[in-house]
Amino acid sequence: MTNCLFFGDSITYGEYNGIFGGYVEILKRYCHAEFYNNNANEVNCFNLGIGGETTEGLMNRFEVETKARISPDENLIFFFYGANDLAEKNDVELVSLANFESNLFEVISQAKEFTANIYVISILPISKTVDGIKIPERKYRSTEKIELYNQKLKELAYQNQIEFIDIFSSFNLTKEEFLSKDGIHPNEKGYQFIANQIKPIVEKYL
Repeated sequence: MTNCLFFGDSITYGEYNGIFGGYVEILKRYCHAEFYNNNANEVNCFNLGIGGETTEGLMNRFEVETKARISPDENLIFFFYGANDLAEKNDVELVSLANFESNLFEVISQAKEFTANIYVISILPISKTVDGIKIPERKYRSTEKIELYNQKLKELAYQNQIEFIDIFSSFNLTKEEFLSKDGIHPNEKGYQFIANQIKPIVEKYL
């Protein structure tokens, strides 16, 4: 039995996808169908996404959440963070790049106590309708900062000898087709695209 733990924010939770429930739910249904219909290995996908969460929140709950769901056999841990960390609200940065790096470094170190199968997923692009545009009382994001934080994720993965899943590059080619009206969260097509990028990793354990 293999357990896949997906930690993240509202994009991992599946916000703006009421029909299919986001990329984790798509993967969960696929794994269960393979198990029941094709006698595959049992692979469980746990959605541990919380809307609005940053790496600060992740640090507070990672160990407890993981211990409650860890398999005695095989485990995979995915981290999908940064969209809120890099955001600014009322000109205040939620989590600085330095703190983003140190938070993830600490959590990755903890994750290594449970498994060697650790993955960090790139931050997604945002729509041109919200890129670099300041709206009162709303979070401000820009492509420039996304690329900066993504580079840090890539460096962290290299330093820790874990896998960096670059969804940004391919998603960015047709991002307006994959994003919901708010310009931040994926739509149905976008969530399916994310699931398709992660699926080959999960499939190895079926």
